[in-house]
Amino acid sequence: MKRPETAGRFAAALFFAAVLFFAAAAVSAEDAGEAAPETRRLDTIRYGTDTEIAALIKSLRSEQFPGAGPAPGEPAGDPVQPKDAVDLELAALAGTTRNKNILTAVFGFFAERGMTGLEERAARAVEERDDEAFESVLAAIDYIGKLRSPAAGGALREILSNEESRFLNASIRALGRTAKKNGGDETAEFLVDYYTGKDPGDENRRELIIALGAAGSQSAVPFLSSIAENEDERAPLRMAALESLSGLKGGLDAIIRAAGSGDPNVRSSAIAALGPFGGEQTEAAILEAFRDSYYRTRAAAARAARERGLAAALPYLIFRAENDEVPAVRDEAVKALGALGGGAEAREALYKLFAERKNSDRLRVIAAETLLTCDASGAENVIVELDYAKTKNQTALYNGFLRVLAAAKAPALEELARRFFASGGAAEQSAALDICRNNGFRSLETEIRSLAESKNTGLSSKSRRILESWAAP
Repeated sequence: MKRPETAGRFAAALFFAAVLFFAAAAVSAEDAGEAAPETRRLDTIRYGTDTEIAALIKSLRSEQFPGAGPAPGEPAGDPVQPKDAVDLELAALAGTTRNKNILTAVFGFFAERGMTGLEERAARAVEERDDEAFESVLAAIDYIGKLRSPAAGGALREILSNEESRFLNASIRALGRTAKKNGGDETAEFLVDYYTGKDPGDENRRELIIALGAAGSQSAVPFLSSIAENEDERAPLRMAALESLSGLKGGLDAIIRAAGSGDPNVRSSAIAALGPFGGEQTEAAILEAFRDSYYRTRAAAARAARERGLAAALPYLIFRAENDEVPAVRDEAVKALGALGGGAEAREALYKLFAERKNSDRLRVIAAETLLTCDASGAENVIVELDYAKTKNQTALYNGFLRVLAAAKAPALEELARRFFASGGAAEQSAALDICRNNGFRSLETEIRSLAESKNTGLSSKSRRILESWAAP
């Protein structure tokens, strides 16, 4: 039988051991919690299934990264180098795996962000296409095209020459985009010969015409002009030719002739194509298009006026923004007013459209966004309307203004970001992070560091990225 004092010392020892154990466990858990989000992501890439990796990429897509690539339909910017550990690990995985789901997902994710690092793997997938999954090869071709990489240029031409129908459409598109690095004139000649010497089908003909515009070679202008002004040609092909001529800034006479076409779709495409061109003839055609009964032509006139900064279009744009019966035309007119926002009349029109609470949410948000591109002081008024929308439970309008403010640059946004950090929900705090990143509000670094420890993976990841970018030399 144990003596009482021995039993007491034993119990005390157990108690202190338990305290030390739980304290150590708490510290360990805290440390693990700090590293957990990044560690979990890296472990998922290294050891996860294709389903788990697809879910991770979906999560990464939902986060707004600095240096992200162009949005769909937007022109590509400069390529982005992979620096983040997650990006580097994904690139390493793509270099070794043949799992079609993983490879397709990683190619797609890197292509969306304009991220380099997979060119060699993509070229290998195209060159060894008989040994790769169909989906992986298509994703590789798309990646090469979006990155405008010279990789696999020979393989892409081989696909066209062999008329490999399953990859034909994607290869035409990629070949045009990469032409400037693979020889623009030579590629244009190859594409024209293919168009005239083969039977590619109407859909592939359209892709060939678009590819000629992307190739950037003036040698394609006569061929494209002949299609654009041919009244007997199918409308989709004429429209594609007009778009390509606009990109090449050539074939003005053919575009002007097409602007008088009896086909309203061709007519609207011709007006939209006039944006890069100058001269009285061009301006007269754009202004006349504001009177067209076909709404797409009026919208195209607004886009062309916006692209050219056409001051003579100001009264037309104000009238269309305030009165057009088609919302899409009003939207385009508002955006075009932003290009003329250096003048007091354009700014006043934008402010009226934004401030009028009877206007649609969509119009008010676009007007606010456009106003802030030419007048940063307008942010104070947008903040007032943001708060008003919240008091009236106008959720769509509130979210629209929140998105606009998150992307804006204005001194007045610093106090808004501070307020969001202190009392906002996840959406507001995410917007506050965007505001700090866009405006360089380093006075809020303490608040950002606090969010870097958040259990919300999206917020913590975004916070860390901002802090890392500020710390970079």
